Amino acid sequence: MKNTNNRNTFNGSIGFILAAAGSAVGLGNIWRFPYLAAKDGGGLFVVIYILLALTFGFTLLTAEIAIGRKTRLGPLGAYSAIKKGWRALGVMSCVIPAIILPYYCVIGGWVLKYFFVFITGQGVAAAENGFFGNFISSQIEPIVMTLLFLFSVALIVFKGVNKGIERSSKVVMPILVFLVIAISIFSLTIHYTDEATNVTRTGLQGLKVYIVPSLDNIGIKEFFTVVMDAMGQLFYSLSIAMGIMIAYGSYVDPKNNLVKSINHIEIFDTLIAFLAGIMIIPAVYTFMGKEGMTAGPSLMFISLPKVFKAMGFAGNIIGAAFFLMVFFAALSSAVSVMEAVVSSFIDEFKLSRTKAVNLEGLLSVIGAIIVCLGYNVLYFELPLPNGSIGQVLDVMDYISNSFLMPIVAILTCVLIGWIVKPEFIVNEVERNGEVFKRRQLFCVMIKYIAPILLFILFLKSVGILTII
Repeated sequence: MKNTNNRNTFNGSIGFILAAAGSAVGLGNIWRFPYLAAKDGGGLFVVIYILLALTFGFTLLTAEIAIGRKTRLGPLGAYSAIKKGWRALGVMSCVIPAIILPYYCVIGGWVLKYFFVFITGQGVAAAENGFFGNFISSQIEPIVMTLLFLFSVALIVFKGVNKGIERSSKVVMPILVFLVIAISIFSLTIHYTDEATNVTRTGLQGLKVYIVPSLDNIGIKEFFTVVMDAMGQLFYSLSIAMGIMIAYGSYVDPKNNLVKSINHIEIFDTLIAFLAGIMIIPAVYTFMGKEGMTAGPSLMFISLPKVFKAMGFAGNIIGAAFFLMVFFAALSSAVSVMEAVVSSFIDEFKLSRTKAVNLEGLLSVIGAIIVCLGYNVLYFELPLPNGSIGQVLDVMDYISNSFLMPIVAILTCVLIGWIVKPEFIVNEVERNGEVFKRRQLFCVMIKYIAPILLFILFLKSVGILTII
């Protein structure tokens, strides 16, 4: 098997855990997890999500990290190093982050814009109808904000594994966790009286909506929908099938205890996702009721600014803290997305890190500008197989997340579960004599359950399965 013995490694398990957790803790945790929890029965969704994290998520996370450490290669070369003839799978796993990075940086630019708005005391303007639409449809400012965000990402990746990714993770992640906890606590203390109805709602009431399972109108079909929503959220949240965990796994010291590291990443990601719900659902419920819970940009850039406005003077402070937290979450995720591509360029084309970052940076600049222009001069509306109507960003997101990622994950299950056998991963996890307590669970999941669930998710994503 091809091996690069002189590959950089994380200085310690803490650096790896924080970097991998930083990748997993992204925008999806913040703007999609709370929405799905509110939509799918509150605590019912949370419980199912946690169960899937301990089984389905654990399996794919373990497989990819172990593949990376075993091969010591980025995603482009790792699969063919495992089994000759599987290079196409590596190509797909490298193409995915290359597609994601440009539009992710565009959204990161939006976050920067809102942070600047709130930190300068202009949060009331951000709550006005049309503010978000006017901003993203302008031709210059979104590009400027995007380039600022992309430059921040490239600078960290340029500095390398230890001085860039690991060092930044040790700074960014503690700040992010502190802000998440602080905003969550504040969210639980607020209350609001609707002058039109004279109804008072509180953050604690919103917390009840979030964590207490609601079984109203939940039949077999509805329950299956909740399971698919939770699995889809977990699938995207953990940075699975993007080549990221393979790249990060390739930097893990062979002496590192993978079992403990993977357990910590699971806990970290699930905890942040859960806290994101505490941050957002009680606040939105208090000021806007359940009707305020929407998914994606509408939640973060339209609903929440209105919530911050309703808070009065404190709104600018809380809004600035919130968007600073979101910036750190987006930054840590974008760094991992870029590194997945850069590591492949370095391994396969023998480029220096400087040249690899410059090449991927240039490609991302071009792609990001096209995405920004997709809201004005390049605007179009295209029906997508999942029933939504999209433009440039939505099309790129659909191709990468809904189409390619499930295919990569399914083929990874086939390769590990049936071609090289689960022992390939088990042996890597246990290489230092560690006890792999979930060994049997991993074997059953990777061979049977995970590929079936992924195939159902794929059919739902492409619009073939429409009963859920």
